[in-house]
Amino acid sequence: MGTKHHKSVTAAGLLIALGIIYGDIGTSPLYVLNAILKDKTVTETVVLGSLSLVIWTLTLQTTIKYVVLTLKADNRGEGGIFSLYTLVRRRRKWLVFPAMIGGASLLADGMITPPMSVTSAIEGLRGIRNIGEIADGTIVLIVLTILTILFLLQQFGTHSIGRLFGPVMTVWFLMLGMMGLLNLMHYPVIFKAFNPYYGLHLLFTYPRGFWILGGVFLCTTGAEALYSDLGHCGRGNIRVSWVMVKTCLILNYLGQGAWLLVNMNHQTVTDELIKTGFNPFYAIMPDWFLLIGIIIATSAAIIASQALVSGSFTLIGEAMRLGLWPRMKVNYPTTQKGQLFLPGINVLLYLGCCGIVLYFRKSTNMEAAYGLAITLCMLATTVLFANYLVLKRVKPAVIYLFLAVYLAIEGSFLFANLVKFAHGGYVALVVAGGLFWVMYVCYKARRIKNRLAEFVKLEPYVPMLRELSNDTAVPKTSTHLVFLTASDSPGEIDNKIIYSIFRRQPKRADIYWFVHVQTLDDPYTTEYEVTHYLPNEIIRIDFKLGFRVQPRIDLFFRTALQDLVARREVNITSRYESLEKRHVTGDFTFVVMEAYLNQGHQLSIFERWIMEFYFWLKEYTLSEEKGFGLDASSVQVELYPLFLNPTSNIQLRRTAPRHGRH
Repeated sequence: MGTKHHKSVTAAGLLIALGIIYGDIGTSPLYVLNAILKDKTVTETVVLGSLSLVIWTLTLQTTIKYVVLTLKADNRGEGGIFSLYTLVRRRRKWLVFPAMIGGASLLADGMITPPMSVTSAIEGLRGIRNIGEIADGTIVLIVLTILTILFLLQQFGTHSIGRLFGPVMTVWFLMLGMMGLLNLMHYPVIFKAFNPYYGLHLLFTYPRGFWILGGVFLCTTGAEALYSDLGHCGRGNIRVSWVMVKTCLILNYLGQGAWLLVNMNHQTVTDELIKTGFNPFYAIMPDWFLLIGIIIATSAAIIASQALVSGSFTLIGEAMRLGLWPRMKVNYPTTQKGQLFLPGINVLLYLGCCGIVLYFRKSTNMEAAYGLAITLCMLATTVLFANYLVLKRVKPAVIYLFLAVYLAIEGSFLFANLVKFAHGGYVALVVAGGLFWVMYVCYKARRIKNRLAEFVKLEPYVPMLRELSNDTAVPKTSTHLVFLTASDSPGEIDNKIIYSIFRRQPKRADIYWFVHVQTLDDPYTTEYEVTHYLPNEIIRIDFKLGFRVQPRIDLFFRTALQDLVARREVNITSRYESLEKRHVTGDFTFVVMEAYLNQGHQLSIFERWIMEFYFWLKEYTLSEEKGFGLDASSVQVELYPLFLNPTSNIQLRRTAPRHGRH
């Protein structure tokens, strides 16, 4: 995305922003006040204090931290935890850990938000008098049906139905604002909630007031997704549309608060009351509008879920390119830039969402698991953004002030959310912990493999390759033999490739190609460089790809080949006499080398566990050749020991043969 487009504000851009980035934060009025007021008596102190905390959380956390500050940290127009990480990863190696924690937490959030939003919307049916009592099992069945349809549609992409998201979410936010306005006029005192005094007073004087933050935090859980979608909408469109979104959200919260003080003053919001369908969000609607409101709320919840699922695909796509996730199958349902579909992740999220629905069954129970994981993601973003400010040479005093403010705010939210741990919060942490472990294993295994990788100078082997190419006594493996090399330096080559060509059955070819793929910090770069060691005999191609570009090496290689042929830098005609005179293109064979863990290693017990788990993961994920987008018909997979030159302390002593033996 160009800089101009990234900053420009357009009607279409605003509509897209409303449609895809505010789903999570936009549906929060469905459940926030229920979460805060559960088991509490409705009083002016509690309501004004709670609303004050909500308003100032939206202001400090969403508006200032994300909309004003974090959106500045764009990577060529792209946002999100991994985009931010690529901007700062060269500063400190340990920054990969907050990036992995943030990524895992965001993915775990993608399993909890859809059940939470959809269930909260569908539970509104209990408020319709003519329908009668609706059992929990019926609600669960409806929610599971909606989620099943949602995940089945993912494989077709959202380009066509995505055009409806903007108008539907516009209607949703206008409805939030109108319903709030209609009710807050009945209790104008509610405007006192803008004064932060009431929020602080509630926190420090109300019994167990601090723990109210666990419910308050739910109003800002979608802020991280807002940053992740920077590339789809542009900074200008997000900032302008947020003004409308925040206004409508606050009006709705104020309207709910006013209704509570008029109709529920000094009454306790018990668990039994909530089970019967009590929800101030639906209570502020006129009876004749309730069914329409439920339909609009359900539509908004589905759109929120869709946006989170699509965001999860993008997140994992980035993690794979950065070596933080095992390779998985990627489909491209549309030609729209950046839109991808990962069948494996789709199944994982679907099973996770269904598991959450079946385990918790009610939105009030899901609130216990909700919010705990995403606080970790927000803390991770704070740490990474502080490092970004260092790179931008911001004054240290400003950076320390930023860290002090947001570590205090988010640390408080995390501490307040910890009370949810025993009531279901452990589910979110177990999911996020499992996802983090997968990322850590991929990261650590790559570090171990890089440590063990041996590179040798290519120059001494150039004459040997030339002689092998001309040695007719050796059967020809292929006209063109292509190896994927991990060496960043054009002057070096992997020892495993030399091992494959010379030490195993010799591989003779007319032209040897060495292909290297470098992942850049830019999102969408696609460039290549060519090094000719021996013209038309030994050639290296370096592909430089952005971290959001899928490595379809087969396609890129053939495109580069066409360019080289057009420039007359290489002749790819078959060298077989019968084919050469007819100008038939020579055959190509890609040699993909898969490592296995052999004996004779010197790994620690922990490192061995890491490598064993890593190789186990590889059995259930995409192979190297499919991960690089290679045509299986032209690929030769070759296993090689992770330790090519194992060292050992074995000492053998030769003894003389016994007498009488021959």
